[in-house]
Amino acid sequence: MAERAVDCYVAALPDGQREIAEAVRRLVRSVAPEAREGLQVSPARLRVGRALRLPQAFRSHVNFGFWRGVEVDAGRGALETGGSKMAHVKLREVSDIDDVRLGEAVRLNAEKGDPSRT
Repeated sequence: MAERAVDCYVAALPDGQREIAEAVRRLVRSVAPEAREGLQVSPARLRVGRALRLPQAFRSHVNFGFWRGVEVDAGRGALETGGSKMAHVKLREVSDIDDVRLGEAVRLNAEKGDPSRT
């Protein structure tokens, strides 16, 4: 049921953003198959467990965030950081998705686990 809500959210996105969101979902599934999707109502964004935040659509980009992104990025520059924990990447086109770098960030973030359990 939770994944169906995510399917509906992604299906309702404009074409370009939908393609980005679908590509990110495929990447997450390939790197972290144990991840579970669900829709968080407030603020409106998607989650994979509590560690990843799936694509959130904005006017000019899709934001893909990581709860423990600062730890995961560790100065590599793959993610934009602005706080003490969260980091993200802004995706304007499917070609902005670097499967290797973003996949590594997903894998490392998934290894950190659910922050509610740490």
